[in-house]
Amino acid sequence: MRDHAHEEMSLRLRGWRLATAEVLYYLPDHPSLIQSFVWQTLDLAPDYPRIHRFLEFWRREIEAVIHSVQLSSGETLAPAPVRKVDFLHHH
Repeated sequence: MRDHAHEEMSLRLRGWRLATAEVLYYLPDHPSLIQSFVWQTLDLAPDYPRIHRFLEFWRREIEAVIHSVQLSSGETLAPAPVRKVDFLHHH
């Protein structure tokens, strides 16, 4: 478990962020009905390679036809910006 947390923190510090894909798809047995599937992973904006691999797998291996995909992602985790501050001394 500790290695996983270390790997996740390492990815986040390199610009990876939590991405959420909501996939709306037609039910194979009832094509007039749409179902929702939500999946989260750490991914790298702006290309989101993990999300794209997942959607390619879906199209290849799963009968359900995708209607649409909505993608949202959080902010990157990065060190806080450092600013120079001038000190004014009053005597």
